Amino acid sequence: MTTHTTGTREQWRAARLDLLAAEKEHTRRGDELARRRQALPWVRIDKAYRFDTEAGPATLADLFRGRSQLLIYHFMFGPDFKAGCPSCSAIADGFNGVAVHLANHDVAFTAVSRAPLATLLGYRRRMGWSFPWASSGGSDFNFDLNVSFSEEQQRNGGIEYNYEDDRYPVDEANPPEIVVRLAAGCGTNAAAYTRDRPGVSAFALEDGVVYHTYSAYARGVDGIWGMYQWLDRAPKGRNESGIWWRRNDEYAEPAKTAGESCCA
Repeated sequence: MTTHTTGTREQWRAARLDLLAAEKEHTRRGDELARRRQALPWVRIDKAYRFDTEAGPATLADLFRGRSQLLIYHFMFGPDFKAGCPSCSAIADGFNGVAVHLANHDVAFTAVSRAPLATLLGYRRRMGWSFPWASSGGSDFNFDLNVSFSEEQQRNGGIEYNYEDDRYPVDEANPPEIVVRLAAGCGTNAAAYTRDRPGVSAFALEDGVVYHTYSAYARGVDGIWGMYQWLDRAPKGRNESGIWWRRNDEYAEPAKTAGESCCA
């Protein structure tokens, strides 16, 4: 017997209409936030960053691939990781199919990580993804965008993440169990694992000049985590007390794919 409130269809409809008004206000607020993102001042980038891509060495301007806008997902995959962060991997499952649509709307998309390109592409094959992925391991790009940090920064507490001093420093002698578990799943240790962080950044290209226009980190990435957008509409919501998700090939019972029967 459910403990949740039950009611008639008429009661449900009345409550749903009340909620609809709040949802519409939320949508209008989201539109206003989008306008404010687009109104941020652009910052010219004169530093010469280099990336390794499937097409060969590339500059930041090359990553636009003929478009005037560029979106980058900062994927947690450090140079000594054996596998990508499981949280970033869950996010990537949700955005894997968007690149072709963005490319046909004047927006290039790519993931960027510090791991060697061959490692990234091997993991992409394992996960069944197709989005572009570039390695920034030979440049300061990740450090300048505040998604990667040096051992010295980690030791001296000089990390700024999400526009504030890092509130979650890792005690190398006694790291949290969850960090140890996540790091081990990536084939590295807790200190190395936390030297890379997730984020999303946007850039514009005008008259041959690249501008940084926007970056978001931590919960600022929540909006592109497609799994959660669906869970927020499920009867029990996110319904979690810790990290429950896995890489898409690590669940005990993988989800049925299109064409497979769900019945025994």
